Amino acid sequence: MAQKQDNLIVVLDIGSAWTRVLAADVNEGVLRYRGHGAVESVGMRKGLIAELGPAAKAVRAASEQAEHVARMNIDECVAGVGGPHVRGLNTNGGFQLSRGMREITHEDVRAAVDRARAIERPPDREILHLLPRQFILDEQPGIFDPVGMVGARLEVELHIATCSGSALQSTVTCANRAGLEVSEAVLESLASAECTLSADERELGVCLLDVGAHSSDLAVFFEGAVAYTASVPIGGAHFTNDLAIGLQLPLAQAEELKRQYGNAVVTAVPQLATIEITNPQGAAATLPLRMIAEILEPRARELMYYVKESLRHGGVMEALGAGCVLTGGGSMLAGMLDVTESQLRVPARAGLPVRLPQMPVDLNHPAWAAAIGMVLYTHRTKMTRASEDHSLRAKLRAMFAASF
Repeated sequence: MAQKQDNLIVVLDIGSAWTRVLAADVNEGVLRYRGHGAVESVGMRKGLIAELGPAAKAVRAASEQAEHVARMNIDECVAGVGGPHVRGLNTNGGFQLSRGMREITHEDVRAAVDRARAIERPPDREILHLLPRQFILDEQPGIFDPVGMVGARLEVELHIATCSGSALQSTVTCANRAGLEVSEAVLESLASAECTLSADERELGVCLLDVGAHSSDLAVFFEGAVAYTASVPIGGAHFTNDLAIGLQLPLAQAEELKRQYGNAVVTAVPQLATIEITNPQGAAATLPLRMIAEILEPRARELMYYVKESLRHGGVMEALGAGCVLTGGGSMLAGMLDVTESQLRVPARAGLPVRLPQMPVDLNHPAWAAAIGMVLYTHRTKMTRASEDHSLRAKLRAMFAASF
């Protein structure tokens, strides 16, 4: 097998239902697919790692699948973070420039961000992302990049995405046991937004809802920046559990019924439509399709109720000019878009991830949005850092030349 390449990007998505590894590389400036692996998750409970050993074996299996397809060694990854322990908050801070009016530098921006992030938080919370919403230069708001501008006072409005420190450490330890070093952690709702939202939607205001197995993560964008992040404790597995209990069926059979015949809107199902199923005793039985929808619709409405309450709590309910975009494996239930529109009173659409060059068609699915988005996010941040380093080196060379 080929050795590790410096331009390789590998991401790890440990979900409640599936563990996914996706590898891509940059060839002549173009990001392209290299390989992937996906296995059913084990050792998970309610969206969190409950047993490190089994979870690490799943990560190792998915990584080996990706290595086989990519024909290269994988020993480092970017890990996704999501679930009910994710929280976000908005803050602000700034300072008066010491020498009056002068040009704003990268160091000034970092200083303003540091002052905005200097807030008290519980000791078990870890900061995932510091996301500037806007900079304010001499009381002039709406600035996204103040570097190079001239002013006397710089302020920043900042969104801070945090997660449980123990949950994050469990993810890192799990990856380490599987032979992977975690270089960075990325909030999965932001990653999903990276590959599903348009620039216009981010500007007008949009809610990205990533429906996972045991939770659904939200990220709201307004005027091009992140305005709110949160999570609600309902996901696709709750729909399956409801079916299993309501119809007295094994979970695997309930999941299959949900995928093939489920609908979140009762009236969308023909009243006389039926299917034949085999009950756990092995006997054939006739099941009205509307009975499945009658079980699923209340759960869909409950999910959207919690989403609405979360948006109201965050003060962004009125900021969704472009509506709501649903992604994640749990968003594929028929009728979910209709329930979203009726409950949130905004337009809704399905969020399919963009396709990477050479990527298999079956990965163009909402369940892969977080992984594909993490690849795009990691690539973009690497390019940004490289550009900043190049700019700094150029300034240093100019200063050195000027001194002689």
